[in-house]
Amino acid sequence: MAQRIKILPENLANKIAAGEVVNRPESVVKELLENSIDANAKNIEVVIKNAGKTLIQVIDDGFGMSEEDAILSIQRHATSKISTIDDLESIKTFGFRGEALASIAAVSQFELKTKQLSDELGTIIKIEENGQIIKEKINIQFGTTISVKNLFYNIPARRNFLKSNSTELKHIIETFKKISLSHPEISFKFYNDDDLVFDFHYSSLDERMKQVFADNILDAVLKVNEPTEYLSLSGYVTKPNYLKRSKGEQYFFLNNRFINSKIVNHAVYSAFENILEKGDYPFFVLFLYVDPHKVDVNVHPSKLEVKFDDEKEIYSFINAVIRKTISSYDLVPTVTFADINNLNESLIFSQSRTERNDFSDRPDFTERKENKIHFTDDDIDRLFNELNIPIKSSAPETPVETPFEKNETENFFEHQNKNVYTPFIVMLHNKYILSQIKSGLMIIDAHVAHERILYEQALNSFEANIPFSQQLLFPQNISLDPADYQLAKELEPYLINLGFEIKFKTKNVVEIFGIPSDVKIEHEVETFLEILHEYRKNQQFKQLDVRDNLAKSYSCKAAIKAGDSLTENEMRILVDKLFATSMPYVCPHGRPIIIKIPLEEFDKRFGRT
Repeated sequence: MAQRIKILPENLANKIAAGEVVNRPESVVKELLENSIDANAKNIEVVIKNAGKTLIQVIDDGFGMSEEDAILSIQRHATSKISTIDDLESIKTFGFRGEALASIAAVSQFELKTKQLSDELGTIIKIEENGQIIKEKINIQFGTTISVKNLFYNIPARRNFLKSNSTELKHIIETFKKISLSHPEISFKFYNDDDLVFDFHYSSLDERMKQVFADNILDAVLKVNEPTEYLSLSGYVTKPNYLKRSKGEQYFFLNNRFINSKIVNHAVYSAFENILEKGDYPFFVLFLYVDPHKVDVNVHPSKLEVKFDDEKEIYSFINAVIRKTISSYDLVPTVTFADINNLNESLIFSQSRTERNDFSDRPDFTERKENKIHFTDDDIDRLFNELNIPIKSSAPETPVETPFEKNETENFFEHQNKNVYTPFIVMLHNKYILSQIKSGLMIIDAHVAHERILYEQALNSFEANIPFSQQLLFPQNISLDPADYQLAKELEPYLINLGFEIKFKTKNVVEIFGIPSDVKIEHEVETFLEILHEYRKNQQFKQLDVRDNLAKSYSCKAAIKAGDSLTENEMRILVDKLFATSMPYVCPHGRPIIIKIPLEEFDKRFGRT
């Protein structure tokens, strides 16, 4: 019987292997740029013609190669990056597989010029169509220049699958930007059809951000910096008012290597969960540094995917750092009027935000010069037990000093010089808290403010695992349908942490004899049922963690409702509690809690400008 299995010719095997490494001009640019960086180049130029279909040329001033190394470099599995299996466990270079140049040379008209600093002459290597290698000595500058002409000329089917020039050029530029972002210490130039498109001088990362994106990019981002002994995360993440409608502007670098990671993207998106609207995506440029032994970059020849030893740890770390970064900035939208000459003009929500350290727009009730009120622990406990029950002040208010008790002129100038700031606080229609702030007026939605407070308290209760309940004088029995009864059983440990004390009886009956301190007595049955129903609704339409889902369900149903009146003391404590949370600007479901109207807007309306 004739032999059916045969070994493929080397040139055919190389063309097949090239399909994994080189699938479009952008792949060639990526591989050549990474080789230049591994060669310790300080200046790199990229020349593109006809979107890379006619010419891709990369010029660097790196180490260069000897004639022997240059010939070996275009052979498959030839590399200077690793030599033992142990090296594969701790990869610190971009290239290591020894496939890139061989794959590129197999599908193009390939030319390599190289020279070491110590050599008098350099080497030029060309590969003929029949695979023959031609080498010569030439006089060139030190470094390496690789020219890739007529890509896929010998694989017409692959060349026909290339997209339009504009599409292919877009991919090349995107890769050029990614690599230049991760190495601001290197100067990059990019020529397209003989036109200099990009000229990135070596600089700091801040300056490189401006070069790659826009001069004002730093105004739209928050700086991330969290170094630890085992993991370090740095870079930039967008301010919430600059969210993108595109998934394409997320840049993540692992040990300076650009990668695609669903884990990282989800960790960042989750940190923005309460701010993102449907279709929004946060822009970010993040650099994660991990011990190379803890990651595997040898997943695919393109090296765009990696595997982490502990994915959960990476996810939690990135999520926590981004949440911390976002929460360190004030994110209160400003309300302005579009046209001061048109009294019927609608209000406009400005996208301007301010940093926490510069933010003077929260009511400061602790440093009032007059009418200072002191609250006891009993006051606070009573407030958060039943926010709709009036609380008597624990100490009488200091009488207001009449400005005319002294000489009127003297008092006038004293008042001007002291610049006294005493914020007022009132409630509008038992829904909104209005408070004077230094720059104008702050408006707080009382329900969602309380919701944010309860949400974070619930999450803290899950972590602390120290439940606190208020006992009911008369335990309440609830008859549930079988599905809700089973759900309550599944959630029992979490409900207990929240402060519920329950017993499961026969015939789908649950007895409640203790409730969280924030649940109103006489509303315990109603609140318990609403929490279960809200949890089930979230479970159906959202992919939420059990704790997060229950915390959101609990905070939504236990918070004060529109129409519940609050005393001045209760409002002040509520505001203080709100600003003690990690994210006082949006509720757990993404609704805004606070808006502000600048004093300038009032001045415009009253003709003071």
